[in-house]
Amino acid sequence: MSFSKLVPLTLTVAIAASLAACGKTEAPAAPAEPAKAAFDQSQIKTQLISLNTADLDPSIQACADLNGFVNSKWLKANPVPGDQTTWGSFEILRERSLEVQHALVQQAAAAKADAGSVEAKIGDIWKTGSDEATIEAAGITPLQPELDKIAALNDTAAIGNYLRDSYAQGNGFLFSLYASPDFKDSSNVIAYVGQGGLGLPEKGYYFDESQAKIRDAYVAYIEQLLTLSGVDAAQAKEQAKAVMDFETRLAKASLSRIELRDPAKRYNPVSAADADKQTPNFNWTALFDTLKVPAKDKFSLAQPGFFDELDKMLADVPAATWQAYLRFHTLDNAAPYLSKNIEQANFDFFNKTLRGQQEMQPRWKRVLDSVNGSMGEALGQLYVDAVFPAESKVAMEHLVQNLSVALKARLESLPWMGADTKKKALEKWASFTPKIGYPDKWRDWSGLTTNGDSYLSNMQATRAFNYRYMLDKIGKPVDKSEWGMTPQTVNAYYNATKNEIVFPAAILQPPFFDAKADPALNYGGIGAVIGHEMMHGYDDSGSQFAANGNFDNWWTDADRTAFNSRTDQLVAQFDGYESLPGVNVKGKLTLGENIGDLGGLTVAYDALQMALKEDEKVNVPVDGYTQDQRFFMNWATVWRRNFTEGELRVRLNTDPHAPANFRANGTPSNMPAYAAAFQCKAGDAMVRADDKRVVIW
Repeated sequence: MSFSKLVPLTLTVAIAASLAACGKTEAPAAPAEPAKAAFDQSQIKTQLISLNTADLDPSIQACADLNGFVNSKWLKANPVPGDQTTWGSFEILRERSLEVQHALVQQAAAAKADAGSVEAKIGDIWKTGSDEATIEAAGITPLQPELDKIAALNDTAAIGNYLRDSYAQGNGFLFSLYASPDFKDSSNVIAYVGQGGLGLPEKGYYFDESQAKIRDAYVAYIEQLLTLSGVDAAQAKEQAKAVMDFETRLAKASLSRIELRDPAKRYNPVSAADADKQTPNFNWTALFDTLKVPAKDKFSLAQPGFFDELDKMLADVPAATWQAYLRFHTLDNAAPYLSKNIEQANFDFFNKTLRGQQEMQPRWKRVLDSVNGSMGEALGQLYVDAVFPAESKVAMEHLVQNLSVALKARLESLPWMGADTKKKALEKWASFTPKIGYPDKWRDWSGLTTNGDSYLSNMQATRAFNYRYMLDKIGKPVDKSEWGMTPQTVNAYYNATKNEIVFPAAILQPPFFDAKADPALNYGGIGAVIGHEMMHGYDDSGSQFAANGNFDNWWTDADRTAFNSRTDQLVAQFDGYESLPGVNVKGKLTLGENIGDLGGLTVAYDALQMALKEDEKVNVPVDGYTQDQRFFMNWATVWRRNFTEGELRVRLNTDPHAPANFRANGTPSNMPAYAAAFQCKAGDAMVRADDKRVVIW
């Protein structure tokens, strides 16, 4: 869509309503239901973060360290809680969202809902997940039928048959298999198959010397889980080593996270017949027959080196090792839904050892995670009905419009992009589809059957139901009304094949969005998020997709070279940030997000200036700081975040986002507007030299 006039922020604030003060509103697309009591706001205890001058540290100059100036006092006073691995703006908003959700699932469980209703199904998961006595008494028994099937596998044919059947139940052990728009025909859905099978976060964990202790702990965890399942202690030790060797072979054949950022390495259309020739020990035709999906003529089988190795392993790995691998991962996948000793073992390795989380979260949060993972959109429908006012959606639509106008002006004035490429860039701009708050139509859950007896069986049922729902998209036109996040998720995203930007309801609270705030805070918060998601359409990956969502080169060679020379500077900037002693940020891994930050904050600043000109009455200092200063200060407030060392180490290896402190400082240090706002001078840490300053969009 296109816009021609910027909407003044005063109008945005006038029509917006704060989530913290809202009551029940009816979601327009929700099915008609009897009136319910307004949501009790007193159940929300967590206090929101907002820019507060009392938090500022005057001993740290804004020209030296914006993050330190804005956040250091708060970060020192708010260490990571024992049951978390990070703590900051995002986590506090998530806590508030969880408090709302907690009240909603309790209400659903207590209500005498009609059998088969969404409330009844959510209530079944909640009640069975909360019934610790029944779960403890059952022990491993609910999983035993599956373990018995694995114990009977004695040759390659049997293993292949088991794998096909397990995928039909939504259990993807060795590779990912999912439905997504065709990169070359984004209006239609095809099947994608990609590498997988690893228990550790990334292939480097299997080889890097710095991860040797993690590898040892992982082998001990495998041994522990096998022993808890009834395997003889001596055999469990031997099998654990075999499983680790098995995964190490898969890891060696896998691509890295950085390599997988290239869309070309995720797309390789083939027929099932040709794929069968590539992997003679695994029959793709039979898999698609088992799954009942129309994928034989065309599906994407990328990362051929991985599948070549997997095919060899089907032939030369002993059946006993396959049994151990499948047994372990079946146990590991089910661990959160089984007895305490198994759940505790899973927590001790993945949360405590790997990420540094000291305490398990209370059971209500763990069960709520299960509800979100299995029926998240259904819970989102209740969430929106309870706490998201229609006015907030309207306010966001105006902010998106403002950012869109600013982005168009940026694109039109780019000095380094030629006319032909610029024309295509503007076509992409004109086709952006924003989605705000919640879906226009809600998903149907009528085919899902739950029960009030078994937590594990409910989770197995929802997994199979959700996987079938996803598989049924294959061979059909793309449904552009669908969302990839639930309304209660504190996040936002860009989807390249749909060319859409999406902002769930739960992020529309301070420090991102506040109806009562001055313009600078909303533009430095949610405005920068809007800009960030738009700029993903032009980052190193998103820029390879055209306005219609197809994977198609719309750049001239000269313009792509000019773009790459600028992004290479951004890679170098973030490569230079040392996050832990001797461990730097990976500039190539985080490039897309860093492009999003740089472009998004720049466009948001432009939009703020345009809005201030529209209504000069709001261009006044607040608490002694100008609108420009408060814009950048709130940007830093958004990235207020502590990490455990373990969590930070995992993220540095796997997360496409740079650590929060470098996001707070990295982009403003490239913007002359920041230096002007705080009267910084050349040589100050927050002023990058002209030959180092990154300018892309």
